[in-house]
Amino acid sequence: MPVYKAPVTDTEFVLNEVIKIQQYADLPGFEEATPDLVSAVLAEGAKFVEEVTQPLNQVGDEHGCTRHPDGTVSTPPGFKEAYDALVAAGWGGLAADPAYGGQGLPHVIANAFEEYMISANMAFTMYVGLTQGAIAAITAVGTDAQKQTYIPNLVEGRWSGTMNLTEPHCGTDLGLLRTRAEQQADGSFRISGTKIFISSGDHDLTENIIHLVLAKMPDSPDTVRGISLFIVPKFLVNADGSLGERNAVSCGSLEKKMGIHGNSTCVMNYDGATGYLIGEKDKGMRAMFIMMNAARLGVGLQGLAQSEVAYQNAVAYANERLQGRSLSGPKNPNDKADPIIVHPDIRRMLLDAKAFNEGARALTLWGALQVDLVHKGASEADRQRADDLIGLLTPVIKGYFTDKGFENASNALQCLGGHGYIREWGLEQFVRDSRIAMIYEGTNGIQALDLVGRKLALNGGRALRTYMGELRAYIETHGGDTTMNAYTEPLARAVDDLQGATSWLMQNAMTKPENAGAGSTAYMHLMGLVSLAYMWAQIAQAAHAALDAGAGDRAFYDNKLTTARYFFSHVLPETAIHRTRVEAGAENIMALDAAAF
Repeated sequence: MPVYKAPVTDTEFVLNEVIKIQQYADLPGFEEATPDLVSAVLAEGAKFVEEVTQPLNQVGDEHGCTRHPDGTVSTPPGFKEAYDALVAAGWGGLAADPAYGGQGLPHVIANAFEEYMISANMAFTMYVGLTQGAIAAITAVGTDAQKQTYIPNLVEGRWSGTMNLTEPHCGTDLGLLRTRAEQQADGSFRISGTKIFISSGDHDLTENIIHLVLAKMPDSPDTVRGISLFIVPKFLVNADGSLGERNAVSCGSLEKKMGIHGNSTCVMNYDGATGYLIGEKDKGMRAMFIMMNAARLGVGLQGLAQSEVAYQNAVAYANERLQGRSLSGPKNPNDKADPIIVHPDIRRMLLDAKAFNEGARALTLWGALQVDLVHKGASEADRQRADDLIGLLTPVIKGYFTDKGFENASNALQCLGGHGYIREWGLEQFVRDSRIAMIYEGTNGIQALDLVGRKLALNGGRALRTYMGELRAYIETHGGDTTMNAYTEPLARAVDDLQGATSWLMQNAMTKPENAGAGSTAYMHLMGLVSLAYMWAQIAQAAHAALDAGAGDRAFYDNKLTTARYFFSHVLPETAIHRTRVEAGAENIMALDAAAF
C-alpha cells in the first residue's frame, strides 16, 4: 500500500525563509496570512489529505467511474463522502474572494494545499481544480449577474466547473471546431456539438456542473477568431437561484484511459443545450485562456506532486529492501545484504527527484506569489512585473515540470525493481497518472512553442528582459560572498547558456522558423533548469543564514545544502547540452524525407 506524508516543513521553509511572504503583509489578504495561521492551515490540510483523500487513491484507480443509461456518471466509492468533507471544511474557498463566500487568503497558500491534494489523490483533486479555473474566468469576463449567480455556489463547492474545448477532429487547432451556438429570442443560445476529453464532465459530487463551452455563431468567422465562450449549466438556474430543469447536455461515454481512472473524463453531447454568452462575441479564446493559464499552472503542480509522492514511496522501499553489498564495504553487517539506498545509482535517481521536488516547490510557490501580486501588487509597476514573470514562466512550469514529474515517477518505479511494476505497491499508478500531465492543457511541445514563438518576443521581449535582469542582479549581489560562490558561479554559467541560446534563436529563427520549432523543447528545459537553479541558490542562502543564526533544525538546513550541492554539480550542467541542441538548428531534424520514417 503506497504512503504519503505532506511536506509541511519544507513548504513553511519556502514560504517563510525563501520567498518571505511576511514582507507582503500590507497587501490585501496577506495581513491574515500570519505564520501561525499559515502553519495551522498547512497542518490541517496535511491531515485532511492523509486521512481522507489519499486512502481513496487506489480505490479510484481500481473502480473508476460509472456511466448510467441517462448519461449521468457516478464517481468511485468514497469520493462523494470525501468531497462533502472537503466542502464542509471550506477547503475549496481558501483563496476565493470573501465577497463570494471565500476566505480571501493569498493564492500562494491555496497553491501549497493543492500540491498536497494532488499528491494524495490526483484524480479526485481534478474535480476541485477545474472549478477554480471556472471561477477565474467568470470573475474576469462575466457580467455582474453571472458572477452573482455562479461564483458563490462554485466557491462553496455546491456546484463545480469544467472547460470544453477539444472535439473529435480538433485539439490544438481550435479554429476547426464545429460546435455551434444559435441565438434565441430571449438572448440565450442553443449549443449543439460534441466535446471530448472533458475532465469531470459529469459526476455525482455536486448539485450542478457549470460547463464553459467554446462554440461558433453562424455569422462568425469560421476560424479561431470566430470563437465565443458560453456558460452551459447541467441544470438550468431559475431567477431565484434555485435549480430548474435538466439541460440538454449529457455524457455520451466515458473515456477508457491509461490513468486518472477516478476522474470522469467524458465525451459530452450538447443537443441544443441552453447556454449564455460570457464575455464578448468572438472573443472566447481570450476568455478561455484565463481558465487555461490557471489550469496550466495547476498541471505543472501535478508534475511536482506526482514526483513527490513517487519519491516518498521509493525512499521508503530503498531503506527497507536488502539487496547486495555497498561498493565500499558492508553497511549492514548483521544481515546478508545492505539496503539498496547504499548503491550510488539508486541514490542518483532519488537525488534527482529530491533536488527537483524541493526546487520545483520553491518555484511553484514563488510563481503563485506572482499570481497574487498581479492582482494585489502595491503599484502598477509591481503588478506589471509580476504579470510578465508568471506569463513567461507558465509554459516552463507546465512543460518542464510535467516532463520531469513523469521521469521521476518512472525512476521511482525503477528503484523498486519488479515490485514497482506490480499494482499493489502503487508506483505504476503514479507513472500512469503523471503521464497525462504532459498532454492536456496544451501538450508540452505546444508549451515549448508558446515559450519560444510567443512569450520571448511579447511586448518587445519585456518579460524576458525583466527575468534575465532579476537573475543577473541576484548573481551580482551575491557574487562577492564566498559562502555563495558554490551556487552563484554555476548559476552564472547556466544563465550564460540561456542568454546564448536566446541570442541564437533571435538571430536564426526569424529567417528560418523551423529553427525555433526544432530547439523549442530544449530551450524550455534550459529555462526550467535555470529557474530551478535560481530557486536553489535562494534556498542555500536561506539555509546558510539559519545555520549562521543557530536557528531551527540544523540537520534540516544541512540536508538542504547537501541537496543544493548535488543539484549544482550533477543536474545543472545539463544546460550546456540543451544550449547545444538549440544551436544545432533544424537542418538534421528536417532532412529525412517523411516517407523514410
